[in-house]
Amino acid sequence: MADIQVRQSAGLDVAGVGAILALGVVLAIFGAAWAVDAPFQTQMYTLLAACTLGLGGLVLVCADDPACFSRGRYEDGVVKAGVIAAMFWGVAGLLVGVIIAAQLSFPNIFYFPDLGWTNFGRLRPLHTSAVIFAFGGNVLIATSFYVVQRTCRARLAGGAWPWFVFWGYQLFILLAGTGYLMGITEGREYAEPPWYADLWLTLVWVVYLLVFLATLWKRKEPHIYVANWFYLAFIVTIAMLHIVNNLAVPASFTGSQSYSLFAGVQDALTQWWYGHNAVGFFLTAGFLAIMYYFIPKQAERPVYSYRLSIIHFWALIFLYIWAGPHHLHYTALPQWAQTLGMTFSIMLWMPSWGGMINGLMTLSGAWDKLRTDPVLRMLVVSVAFYGMSTFEGPVMSIRAVNSLSHYTDWTIGHVHSGALGWVGYVSFGALYCLTPWLWKRERLYSNALVEWHFWISTIGIVLYITSMWVAGIMQGLMWRAYNELGFLEYSFVETVEAMHPYYIIRALGGGLYLLGALLMVYNLWRTARGDAPAKERAADIPAAAQSAATLAAE
Repeated sequence: MADIQVRQSAGLDVAGVGAILALGVVLAIFGAAWAVDAPFQTQMYTLLAACTLGLGGLVLVCADDPACFSRGRYEDGVVKAGVIAAMFWGVAGLLVGVIIAAQLSFPNIFYFPDLGWTNFGRLRPLHTSAVIFAFGGNVLIATSFYVVQRTCRARLAGGAWPWFVFWGYQLFILLAGTGYLMGITEGREYAEPPWYADLWLTLVWVVYLLVFLATLWKRKEPHIYVANWFYLAFIVTIAMLHIVNNLAVPASFTGSQSYSLFAGVQDALTQWWYGHNAVGFFLTAGFLAIMYYFIPKQAERPVYSYRLSIIHFWALIFLYIWAGPHHLHYTALPQWAQTLGMTFSIMLWMPSWGGMINGLMTLSGAWDKLRTDPVLRMLVVSVAFYGMSTFEGPVMSIRAVNSLSHYTDWTIGHVHSGALGWVGYVSFGALYCLTPWLWKRERLYSNALVEWHFWISTIGIVLYITSMWVAGIMQGLMWRAYNELGFLEYSFVETVEAMHPYYIIRALGGGLYLLGALLMVYNLWRTARGDAPAKERAADIPAAAQSAATLAAE
């Protein structure tokens, strides 16, 4: 009886996903046939191909067994797919970042006027979207699906729906990225995808939320672990931010252009309410969930203070949502609103550092593991970067400091200290943990390669952020310098010339970080294959195996 109910439920799940894909095929054909601009037509053909392939795959996989997505204790297939996608998009996004850093350093060499899609203006949003939403988003979806199952002791709900979330998200990334290269953009920071891609993401994200909530609902563990609270806050808040900030009126329902529902200072305030909280909930809350699961798991220690983690959660999500106006100092935004954003940004020091302390102190009694476990070291260093970034951010929100830092490369250095050090390292640590767990390997292919990854990328981060700090402060000081007659001391071109050596250092730092990521991909690929290294160091061999070898020798 129970098996019949499972099959019926699974059949409904597959039918629901199939209905959405079939509707996508119909809308794509209509859009391609009546397109008012060539880029939109290309996007519709992309949508048509994706939905057709999805329908074909669904038929092939589920033709004989509709419950094929509901077998086993846990659904780890979609998590494996997320790990692979994260590695792919991570390398792609970092590569584009190195290319545009080289363009800024040597514009005469890396500028191709006949190839519009290679210009900085099109590659820059491709880079930011690839590293934040493609790499970071896949890490968050994969880890959330893994963590919620283990902490709830329940299989992912929805049968085929988690796979719809995964592949639907890849389609969103593909539509957004190819759109940028063709010049389709809404021109909003972190929110460049066109209106139809935004609608598709809204559908995917609602399904993601429902899958996560349904898994929590059917949990066998009565307590909801704190990591799931952070994941839930990230999913719910990003949905709200995405919908409000992307309210727009299409110029044509068969064209790529649209007009924002807001205008003027209201548009700016909505954008930076979204922009800052995309950082706060996508790049902070979601990855704090990773911290709260993977650091205790890898250190084999309980969370230092569970009570502190709950205080950290509620304080962070309450304070963060008010901090966006600090991006709009010295603008038409009312000064009281600017001050409100600055005040809440400074208050964010407390919960942010509370979380950092909680993550670091989880290693109490296990600090020696940092010498022998490079994965744990990467996770812990990510928390240190989190603490540094959440100190620097509030400082930069102070109006007097902001007058120097805003619009300069100091902001670029700050963003990348958080992105490369905090988000990058905690993501890499999670991927290093997940790969042997998911592919049932005793350990990683090579801890030595993790060591190389850690040190090469750390040098890259240091080169990147220090060069941008120096360049940004110099830039701000040159912009505000006046001569004895009251005229500007430097022209804009002179400030650009002065920053040239720092741009070269930044490109070098980015290249080193990319090299480290490539080492990670190679290491994880060999781990998934089950390969054993030709030479093993003592540090690479699990402690139990070392003890057994010692006893055998005696």
